[in-house]
Amino acid sequence: MQFDDDARLDSSEVEDRRGGGRIPGGKATVGGGIVGLIALVIGLLFGVGPEQLGLSSGEEEPAPVSSSLTEVDRACKTGRDANTREDCRLLAVTRSTQAFWRQEFARRGGRYSPTTTVFFENRTSTACGTASSAVGPFYCPADRKVYLDLGFFNELRTKFGAAGGPFAQAYVVAHEYGHHIQNLTGTLQRAQDGRQGPNSNAVKVELQADCYAGVWAHNATNVTDASIGRPLMKLLTEADIREGLDAAAAVGDDRIQEKFQGRVSPEAWTHGSAEQRQQWFHQGYRTGDMAQCNTFR
Repeated sequence: MQFDDDARLDSSEVEDRRGGGRIPGGKATVGGGIVGLIALVIGLLFGVGPEQLGLSSGEEEPAPVSSSLTEVDRACKTGRDANTREDCRLLAVTRSTQAFWRQEFARRGGRYSPTTTVFFENRTSTACGTASSAVGPFYCPADRKVYLDLGFFNELRTKFGAAGGPFAQAYVVAHEYGHHIQNLTGTLQRAQDGRQGPNSNAVKVELQADCYAGVWAHNATNVTDASIGRPLMKLLTEADIREGLDAAAAVGDDRIQEKFQGRVSPEAWTHGSAEQRQQWFHQGYRTGDMAQCNTFR
């Protein structure tokens, strides 16, 4: 995966809360909305409640604020930076993903509503509750933001056994943006019935987000970036796609259950098996068509 060195990155699509200070005496009510659908969290597989995961509602937290110039602002100026730094790469993936969905919605006669990716560490406030690093990457439908603790990507390798790599990270971001697309199109709410299992709506929602990630990957090198008048992403190889498929398999319900509880319990699935997740990501990548991502059919 390689970005055009000359592309100009726009940090306005990322809210960098890493190392942010606190407003003395400031309060922000954390609550309202539902607990965000979490793409890669162990806790949900074991029936852990929001408070145990670090997501709680109805409490107040000091509002996190970043300094006037964040690390992303200072370091992430061009595509060259995205090719050398992890946070700049994730910023570029966010830019590429949103550019694609903006183009795709317009092509279908709609209008895409952009969102923000929040970089945080340890804990942060969201409209879905207070999130800790233990939750993993997630999308909060109440504030329509994607939340990433960048330390998770190391855990993806060390705890989940994924090979890792730049596109494994890109897959995670694109999956979460898949949930944003579902929120905009009205399919995300299908997962709110609380059911689990291989045929549950929760699993179908997650698999569709995997498929949408594949759709973006198929089109990524063809999406024109406004700063240079050509695609931001110059190169995406089959080796990159294998990284994505490997990451998708590593966070399959069966793999995680086998690793952390020593047995597979399909009745508790919320995200789909390793095979299913790979299958639907590949479906999106092969076709490049979001219409081919109807996991509910």
